[in-house]
Amino acid sequence: MLDFLRMNYFMYNAIPLSLAALIAVGIIVIGCSYLVSPERISGSFGLKPPASDADTRAWLRLKGIRDVVAGLVVLTMMLTAGWRSVGIVLLVQSIIALGDMSIILGSGGSKSRAFSMHGVTCAVMLVVGLLLIHAN
Repeated sequence: MLDFLRMNYFMYNAIPLSLAALIAVGIIVIGCSYLVSPERISGSFGLKPPASDADTRAWLRLKGIRDVVAGLVVLTMMLTAGWRSVGIVLLVQSIIALGDMSIILGSGGSKSRAFSMHGVTCAVMLVVGLLLIHAN
């Protein structure tokens, strides 16, 4: 019976928390890439790479700050709040990935990137968020 309870705890709590941490760290890494080398990473977003001038780099760095802060919010919530709160934050932040996907599709960008990167990210964030909200 005790082994079942440990496995149940692991499946419903540790896995979603680990995925939440991976999502947060991943988005922080992506954000740092936009801050350090926006021209190099901008092509992976799903839109045509923009012009390489100072104004464009500044706009791309705005995305970098957004991503770093989004990841830090998740990690901060993991350290200071309950699992339910982390789940709610993930649900709310999944709107960022949904918005990115919608903008790429609406702008004639790469459908495969829109769905495979941003759409999957949104779906994973929704699932992990819901699992954390309902965790014991």
